[in-house]
Amino acid sequence: MGIGMTKVLHVKLPVTDLARSVDWYCRLMDLALAYEFVEDGELRGAVLHAEEGGFNLALRLRRHCAGNPDLTGFDVVGLHMATRESLVGVRERCAALGATCTEIQDRTPHEAVVDVTDPDGTLLRFYWADLTAVPDVFVGYEFDGDGPPRVVEEPRLDAPRVLGRT
Repeated sequence: MGIGMTKVLHVKLPVTDLARSVDWYCRLMDLALAYEFVEDGELRGAVLHAEEGGFNLALRLRRHCAGNPDLTGFDVVGLHMATRESLVGVRERCAALGATCTEIQDRTPHEAVVDVTDPDGTLLRFYWADLTAVPDVFVGYEFDGDGPPRVVEEPRLDAPRVLGRT
């Protein structure tokens, strides 16, 4: 029995220039402005909505976040893509916007990713997986260097396992 959660409402990212980041994310991901947050007369945050996918991306000026967080180089979110070909579209969109991204990285025959760097250096991971090919058992990944990861079947952590993925 769960606690009543139905989905992730939003992911919030710290940014150094709110207007620049709102523009960048809207153009990269076809997002639309849903909310703005003004505190003490200053525009400090915004929420962007993804009609496709039904999620929100919240942005907040870094200087007004607790601890002034810097996520440079960290892949803070993984966004599932409909097809592997969708990753080609992400790369093409990045090229048109002048955004930095990786090549398509095939993890297994049924999984691939493209990492995109936002204007503040935070990574967005666009991830495709053929969910019909994912086994209904635990899967672990061991990364050793630049090649694809090695798939392992035994976890190192003692925690409940997810079965019957969809």
